[in-house]
Amino acid sequence: MKTTIIKSVIAAAEIILSGLFWAAFPVFNIGNVAALLFCGVLLLITIFSSQTGALIGRIAAHRAGLAALIAAGAILLAGAVYVSVLSVKMYSQQSNEPEEPKLLIVLGCKVKGTYPTKMLRRRCDAAVAAMKAHPEIVCVVSGGQGRNEQISEAEAMRRYLTDHGIDGSRIIMEDKSTSTAENIRFSFDITDKLGLGRDITIVTDGYHQYRASLIAKKNGAERVTACSADTEPRFVPTYWVREWFGLTHFYILGR
Repeated sequence: MKTTIIKSVIAAAEIILSGLFWAAFPVFNIGNVAALLFCGVLLLITIFSSQTGALIGRIAAHRAGLAALIAAGAILLAGAVYVSVLSVKMYSQQSNEPEEPKLLIVLGCKVKGTYPTKMLRRRCDAAVAAMKAHPEIVCVVSGGQGRNEQISEAEAMRRYLTDHGIDGSRIIMEDKSTSTAENIRFSFDITDKLGLGRDITIVTDGYHQYRASLIAKKNGAERVTACSADTEPRFVPTYWVREWFGLTHFYILGR
């Protein structure tokens, strides 16, 4: 009976954990797909724990099987340490706010027709708050025009900022980029000519700040601080895990 209760509690926790990633529906990306697969495997192991234990015992009875189990355990442990370190770095950077920002770069996100999506509006709201708190700074709104977008992300952001009380003379548009790397590189192409320096504060969602800062530094940023937008809570787990894959891609390929 005690074993059954423990199994039920563990299974319930795994179902709740998977629910955190189902909450992002209809959004599906590598973050919640990978997490849901992982949760599914854990749940199957819990449900069939007796059979799993017996199978592991049979494998461990052979030298090669035992070596494989040890290697698998080491890989899982290394993976847990790896994503933990990434998470600490991600959290640290999203909280790395400047006392006196020099230049904001607002990273684009999807536009629905001519209007910013909720995620992009939250980034714009963060930029508006920063610019009202520091009336001397300017910002670059960075993002090109994608498919099914009637205007560029930069133009949608410019309109939103001016509609919320920001003087248009403080807004610089970069409307050609299609990725974070291009956001930064193309923005620097403009701001270098204006002599604005490379001490930047990136405006994006908190989970994205660390990777954005690495990309910015690779492209010559002197100092990178963060102005983090509030991400809708139901999306945080999914995009957080997706960022682990994005960071791994950056570490391997440098982009």
